[in-house]
Order: sequence, then structure tokens, then C-alpha cells
Amino acid sequence: MSERPKFFEQVNRHFDRAAALLDLPRGILSQIKECNAVYHVSFPLRRDDGEVEVIHGWRAHHSQHRLPVKGGMRLTKHASEDEVTALAALMTYKCALVDIPFGGAKGAIRIEKDDYSERELERIIRRYTYELVRRNCIGPGVDVPGPDMGVGAQEIAWMSDTYLSLSQGEVSAQGAVTGKPLSQGGVRGRVEATGRGVYFGLREAVSRKADMEPLGLSAGLDGKRVVIQGFGNVGYHAAKFMAEDGAVIVGILEREGAAYRADGFSADEVYRHREEGGSLLDLDADEKIEGGKEGAHGLTWDCDILIPAALESVIRKDNAPDIQAKILGEGANGPTTADADEILRERGVLVIPDMFLNAGGVTVSYFEWIKNLSNIRFGRMEQRFEAMANHRILRAVEELTGQSFNDGIFEKLAVGADEEDLVNSGLEETMVSGYEQMREMSILHDTDLRRAGMAVAIGKVARAYQERGIFP
Repeated sequence: MSERPKFFEQVNRHFDRAAALLDLPRGILSQIKECNAVYHVSFPLRRDDGEVEVIHGWRAHHSQHRLPVKGGMRLTKHASEDEVTALAALMTYKCALVDIPFGGAKGAIRIEKDDYSERELERIIRRYTYELVRRNCIGPGVDVPGPDMGVGAQEIAWMSDTYLSLSQGEVSAQGAVTGKPLSQGGVRGRVEATGRGVYFGLREAVSRKADMEPLGLSAGLDGKRVVIQGFGNVGYHAAKFMAEDGAVIVGILEREGAAYRADGFSADEVYRHREEGGSLLDLDADEKIEGGKEGAHGLTWDCDILIPAALESVIRKDNAPDIQAKILGEGANGPTTADADEILRERGVLVIPDMFLNAGGVTVSYFEWIKNLSNIRFGRMEQRFEAMANHRILRAVEELTGQSFNDGIFEKLAVGADEEDLVNSGLEETMVSGYEQMREMSILHDTDLRRAGMAVAIGKVARAYQERGIFP
């Protein structure tokens, strides 16, 4: 196996390719490319057994062309400055591409989550949040962390509670963190947002006959064979929504190994099985591969769409030549190295880049932030008004046609949009619009989607700097 390349270097290679398409001064390109600031914190943790351990964490602010900056916080034993810097850069370009008004940030704490008790994890999260407050690195107008790998609603609730206790009555304090439980100011639809965004993005990518014909595929998701690497929150929800639209989930890869079944798996059944402590290797399958590294060979299984939805740099120059998928949908951040990306392009694989495809999480986090700043639930003001308006329309149709509708029709149609309806609608619009912008740039310059999407994003960041008068 080849040595894993520096993550930030990989991101900047993509940046340089895209920047060559734009007529921008070298100075502004250098400013956009560099990371504004990286904060490294370390603090002692007293373990439950009385031992003291030093914990290390980071928070990177890649670009402050828009404030607040935004990005998830992850718990992983592989956390490093390079990782958070690269992920923060991807957040900058992701937000710009899909028109989310944030700069890019990312955070991490270097621990193996399973090695710590719940009480220890709470102490770690609260102390990390305190360290961010001390450095003015968190706040609804400064930096808004959210969930990422190893971080769920419970960890986010601890972060939010810690910030609230230190904010001294700040009215918009709930907006300092997103991904919160509903009772703490969260928004409906956030849990499945990234996976749903992957679905919306891939649905849009395969919808055009002209784009699918060179790949030997028909338009639409119906019947498309899908392999997913990583079956956590993102992978599961992507699989669920794609299967509901006709795709067939033929392969799943996880830490314990991989399983392949030609007639497809039920996403819900597999997810429940693993939540109850089961393994992919327990499933009825045509082929199984045991072990994490060995299981990675499942990336080369025959399929139409491959979705890496876990770690970065899993598709490298040593395995890219063996990828059989015709479409690579990057559900994870940075799953493909720059060398592998070049190989896939040469082989004619359609790569839907991470900076677009996994933007669903930050999009719905943006909606949560807006909800927190306004202190009102989406739909609260208009839901019943819309329902009554639809009710009156149906009654008017009855009077005009002389035909009566049964109660079931009224229950189905005479309704107003609730918060989840509005969130999902906003997410769909964001993903459709983002893909259109990326595709149009791709056609204009006769280039791949990653380069095109990055160019769109760089152009938007540059305009933000220029309009502020920072650069001519």
C-alpha cells in the first residue's frame, strides 16, 4: 500500500488546477489558498481511574472572507493539523459553491472515542469548547462548529450547553453550534441531511441522457448498482434514499469487512443489524471479504456507482486503475487523492466531487443557524395559513366542478409545509442549483466536474474579497 499523501497538499493540487481556468491576480489566489489560522489546544484529562492524560485538539479557520466560519468537529485518533486544515479548506470551497454564506473551518480532538467512558467524553468536549471560547474561536458570528466523524447530537449538546453557560445572556447563543437535538434548538432533517444531499446530487448527475450515454448508462437511478464504503450516518441515508428511487445497493464496506449481493441489500435491515451489534460478515451475501484493509478491495467490485462515505484518501493511485464503477460519488471528504483523480479522469470515470456532493450537512446546518438567530421554528407562522388556503382552493374546485372530494383528499392536499418539508425542499434546491453551476462551468471549459466546481468556488471567494476592497 502506498504512503498516504498529505491531505492539504491534495486539496491545493485541485486548487491549482482550477485556478488556471480563472483570470485572477496571483495575490488573491495565494490569499484564498492559504489557511488563515490554526489553533492547537492541549489540556489534561483526569480519567475515571484517576490517571491524568493530555488531550490534543485543533480548530482551523481556512478563510474568513465570510463570517462566521463553519465546519464540523470530529473525534478520531488520526486527527492532525494537516487533516483539519485540509478539511477547513474543503469547507470554504463547499460553502462557496452552494452559496452558503460561511467561511470554512474544521475541528478535531485526537482520541479513539471507544476508549473513553461517557463521563470522560463529556469532560473532554466541555473542556475543548471552553478552550475555543477562551480564544474567541466559537460563537454565532465567529465560528459555528457542527457534527462530524465520531460526534453526534450528545456531543453537540455538551458543546452548546458549555457555550450557553459562558455566553452571559447572548440572545443568539444557541446559534453557536449546529447539529443540536431538537429540544436544544436543532432543526428537523439535520440527521439525514448529508446522506439526503448525496442522493439529491447523484440523482441530478444521472438525470441527463446526454451525460450518461458516454458512460454506457441510461438516465435516472432506477436499476443502478451501487457500492457504498462506510455505512454510518451518511452512507446509510444515502443508500436508503437511493434505494427508494430504484437504485440497488449491491455492496457495502465497513471496518469489519465487506459484503456483496447481486440482488441487493435492504439499507434499513443492514443498518439495524449493525446497530444491534451484528457484522456485515453475518449477512447472506454472494461474496464476503474479511478485515478492514482486505475489505477495501470491495472498492473495485463491479458497479455503476461507487460511494466512498467514510475516510479520506481511500482511493489512491494503487487502486484507482482497478475501480470498475462508472460514476464515483464522493460522500466523504477527500476520499480520492489527486493522483487517483487523474487516473480516473483518464479512464473516463465521472467523478462527482466531495465539495459538492456532501454539502447537504452544512446546508441544513445553515438552516439551523438561521432558525436559532430568528428564534422561530420554520413553518410556525405560515403552516396553518397555507393549509387553510389549500382547503379553500379544494372547496372552490368542488363548487366549480360539482364534484365532491372525500376526506382523504383533503387530508393529503389541504396541508401546509412543516419544518422538515421546508428544510428538505431548501436542501434539494441547494443541491440542484449547485450541480447546475458546476456542470455549466464544466461545459464552458470542457473540463471535469471537480475542476469546474473548484473554479466556481474560487471565483465566488475572490469576488467576496474584491467587494470588501481587500483586493482590487
